[in-house]
Amino acid sequence: MKFTGFLGIMVSSLILFVVYSLTFFSCVSSCDYSCPDKPVITPSRLVVKFGDPASATCVACQQACLPLDDSVINMEASLGTPDVNGTIVTWTVDRMTEWKITPKCYYSDSANHQCCTDLPITVYKPPENVSFSLNPSEPLTEGSKVTLQCDVLNIAPVANLIVTFYRGQTPLGQVKSNDATKEPVNETFSLSYNTRKEDDGVQFWCEAKLELGAEGPQPPLVVKSEEVTATVYYGPQLKVPADPAPIRITRGEPLHLTCLAEGNPKPQYSWTLPSNKGHRSGTDLKIDSVDVQDGGQYVCTVSNNVNSVIVTFNVTVQENTQPHEVGGTVAAVVLLLIAVAIAVAAALYIFYYKPRKMRENQL
Repeated sequence: MKFTGFLGIMVSSLILFVVYSLTFFSCVSSCDYSCPDKPVITPSRLVVKFGDPASATCVACQQACLPLDDSVINMEASLGTPDVNGTIVTWTVDRMTEWKITPKCYYSDSANHQCCTDLPITVYKPPENVSFSLNPSEPLTEGSKVTLQCDVLNIAPVANLIVTFYRGQTPLGQVKSNDATKEPVNETFSLSYNTRKEDDGVQFWCEAKLELGAEGPQPPLVVKSEEVTATVYYGPQLKVPADPAPIRITRGEPLHLTCLAEGNPKPQYSWTLPSNKGHRSGTDLKIDSVDVQDGGQYVCTVSNNVNSVIVTFNVTVQENTQPHEVGGTVAAVVLLLIAVAIAVAAALYIFYYKPRKMRENQL
């Protein structure tokens, strides 16, 4: 009889526990989030670094859950400890060790109507490492398309990450992730870029910024990559006209031609001459004294492993006409002097000798 009575008590207790549990969970699963006197949690949103402590306070209600004898007030969470004091619940966590957690503050009345408010929590972890690379790897070629790549390791939540790519101190663009994973992940971000010759020697890098809103760290957490100095190959860029004006030079004079360009790799120079004369030294060609056979086209070819360009000089060598010009000038001067002498003699004859003769004849 004693055993039967004990068994009856145990069964009754079990039934009561099951009924209470079913009632509790049915209330939790049917939370009313639109009730007029719903719980108020302070702060309304939490941003917590993984491993750090956290806490929040909930005022369950102002009037609807009174009197307390007929109400159940609590804060439900998979982590932490709630402390109930009247209508106020204080929830504390010594160390945040879960990535997905949403505490729920609630009260239920005697009719098992449950009014709830959730506490959104963002658990974050700064990037373990941020690295930058160029794809394809260097050297690059002017005008080619390259992918700027930023690798971010062990970051959470990646959806709140903004990656910015930089050329020197100039931002080129921002990229975000579509991954809604709460746990730490590794992710690669990329941006397409067209190279220019001006990019040679410029430093490229990326920056990962974790934007967690006003409740998060201020200023936002930023991790920068190391800078990568780009090497861009480009063809020769002439610093002289490709088709300069024709050159006329007198036989016996020196000739000096210059062919200059910049490029990466450093350009090489080769010359094609109308004769075998001349001293070629990279950008310059010199002939100490030109002759008639030195006239013609001088072609300078500037090349590297990207491209080549040419400069064409048209040179005309003319005979030295200076002696003939001097002889003609001397002859003209002599003739002029003779003419002057004749004119002077004629003037003397007319104005002096002729009148004198006439006077002598009259005497």
